[in-house]
Amino acid sequence: MHDLYMLIEKIKKAPSMYLGRHSIICLQAFLSGYSVAKHELGDVPTKQDSDFREFPEWIRKRFNVQTSQSWANIILFYCEDESKALDRFFELLDEFIARNSSAEILGEGGLDVEQTVQVVRT
Repeated sequence: MHDLYMLIEKIKKAPSMYLGRHSIICLQAFLSGYSVAKHELGDVPTKQDSDFREFPEWIRKRFNVQTSQSWANIILFYCEDESKALDRFFELLDEFIARNSSAEILGEGGLDVEQTVQVVRT
């Protein structure tokens, strides 16, 4: 799977299937494993991989915090529990992707404009 945002969209639709439970901490662990596996396989980072590396700093700015805490812990701090934090992550990711009209990044996997808009909206 070379399309990070489509993978995250699949996780959004069935989090327990991919993560074991509806948890932002499990998502963070999953995405860390995904990143390590790609690195170990020698895969060159995609535009989406590179874009997502900006997410932690974007979250810090979005919540106006200066901390070394992970993006997941920052989101969790502002939510009732890990489940609600995961739901909030998906909302924030949509906002993050849309920040610069990231159709080019989403289109990397061959999505047409209509599919790209659908991904951003969901």
